[in-house]
Amino acid sequence: MSTLRIGVIGMGNIGRFYADHLKSGKIERCELTAICSTSPEKLSVYRPVKVFGDAIELMESNLVDAVLIATPHFHHTTLGIAAIKRGLHLLVEKPISAHKADAQKLISAWKKAGPLRPVFATMLQFRIEPKYRKIRDIILSGELGQLVRVNWIVTDWFRTESYYSSGNWRATWAGEGGGVLLNQATHNLDIICWLFGLPTKVIGFCGLGRYHDIEVEDDVTAYMEFAGGATGVFITSTGESPGTNRLEIAGTMGKIILEKDKLFFHRNAVSMTEFSRKAESGFARPEVTITEIPFANAQEPALAMIRNFISAALDGTPLIAPGEEGLPSVELANMMALSSIQEKAIHAPLNAATYKKELEKRIKKSARKPKKTKAKVEDITRSWVR
Repeated sequence: MSTLRIGVIGMGNIGRFYADHLKSGKIERCELTAICSTSPEKLSVYRPVKVFGDAIELMESNLVDAVLIATPHFHHTTLGIAAIKRGLHLLVEKPISAHKADAQKLISAWKKAGPLRPVFATMLQFRIEPKYRKIRDIILSGELGQLVRVNWIVTDWFRTESYYSSGNWRATWAGEGGGVLLNQATHNLDIICWLFGLPTKVIGFCGLGRYHDIEVEDDVTAYMEFAGGATGVFITSTGESPGTNRLEIAGTMGKIILEKDKLFFHRNAVSMTEFSRKAESGFARPEVTITEIPFANAQEPALAMIRNFISAALDGTPLIAPGEEGLPSVELANMMALSSIQEKAIHAPLNAATYKKELEKRIKKSARKPKKTKAKVEDITRSWVR
């Protein structure tokens, strides 16, 4: 096989973005052969690409070798499992599922497919950004020493009421299964887990509809503890403007600060713990050297992730974001939400059944039916630069 035939399932903002670029021929060694939407009559512009109103019909059409699932969150699990059972390569938009139990079901289905199982990837494109890769290299090299503290304030995910009323599934427990933690900040939570591992303990405070007429969280503050003793604070919101995006990582050998597209390493000449033990003055501090680490933002990171997926399917190239690695960010989001619901600390591993039960209670009461506004054609990629 030299060309991967791809079907896009779900033609909302993100699905149309992917379909448009696949159809344009901008992405090599692939062909958009099918698309699926619950409103197929609106997709005539994509013809002669085959249009389906049913995802299973698309999967069984013999027109595709792979599917890209860009539906509301709960369908990621059911449609992902359906694709795997039919031997189709699978790229799932983030999050891979709305909650941990569903994510485990999807991953389990993939693992059970055996040695000839299809490629399974997820769209966690922050992993491709040079700034996060450079930070990861510093941490893995040991230059930062032992991790001490992580603070990430990312309140520049600003969204308007128009955004939330653009679809009756948005910002509801029944439609999304959550708010900013699953929809926007999944990327940040993935980077936290990718850099430091899943926190061992979380205390979360979630504001439900603090800034918007919605029933899910649009404002979150969470305290975290990591293996090895490091602590952290994560703050995110879709209602704060102007927002902040500042990541600060402290270790025994200094600290890393990422803010406003600038990355600095404040490097201690000697370990702060060693210096503290040996210093004769009570107010002395280690000598510090500040170095700016240059980087350029990734160009079209989502398209780069699709290219990586295609190379994995055709050539066996390692995935940047394997599907099973989409679990920790879902679990961390669920831990923060459950902590807020139960007003207590949540320890890893999260009890998936407990969270699912709490979520189902809210789904049963989920009654918000926002007025659907006419969606504007907007450059959604602007919101991806973080």
